[in-house]
Amino acid sequence: MSEFIGDYKAPRDLLKDKVILVTGAGDGIGRVAAKTFAAHGATVILLGRTTPKLEVVYDEIEKAGGPQPAIFPMDLSDARSETFEQFAEAVEQEFGRLDGLLHNAGLLGQRTPIANYHFGTWEQVMQVNVNAAFGLTKTLLPLLEKSQAGSIVFTGSGVGLKGRAYWGAYSVSKFATEGLMQVLADELDGVSEVRANSINPGATRTNMRAAAYPAENPNTVTTPKDIMPTYLYLMGDDSRGVSGRQFNAQG
Repeated sequence: MSEFIGDYKAPRDLLKDKVILVTGAGDGIGRVAAKTFAAHGATVILLGRTTPKLEVVYDEIEKAGGPQPAIFPMDLSDARSETFEQFAEAVEQEFGRLDGLLHNAGLLGQRTPIANYHFGTWEQVMQVNVNAAFGLTKTLLPLLEKSQAGSIVFTGSGVGLKGRAYWGAYSVSKFATEGLMQVLADELDGVSEVRANSINPGATRTNMRAAAYPAENPNTVTTPKDIMPTYLYLMGDDSRGVSGRQFNAQG
């Protein structure tokens, strides 16, 4: 059963001294989450495939007076085990630990019947939305264990809880994401301080939303900034002990 805590009020220093990785940090929810985490004291690692976009977010964080972030360009669509291992080594060398991991990067793929779905597109969506999340989680888990309260947040979706026609690989990948979160949370229960949860952002004003619903007026859709209370709650210490649960960012 999904939960909603959208009225959460985060203390200004909620994430002070924490190191948090955000994937897909160059745009949409990832960009806003990275800036929000930094505004609450976190040192944010910006991961994405487009360096110029990451540099813009970096500059915005610095201009706002947040802790100096770090940029790690990575194209998750062709990242493999050695890519993730090298990245984990770089994070360990630079920071020594990781306090939070937000799996935000994702691909929409095609909106078409399964019978017409392109095999290559299917593989690419699964690679970015599921395989990359697994690879990063597996290789970064030892660094999260070094935190006093490590938090892993996966990005779910309504179509990952109940299948919907024409959502194809995206829907299936979100079912897999929920499964990955639940399996991980169960494995960590009682043996680790690291927690794993998922957030369904709901209808949010992003480029992915615009691609999925081209006729929709974006001004009628919730902004990424409006859904940040849930992200802050799950990254901060107020959610210690909360694991294996699904959260709706909108009521």
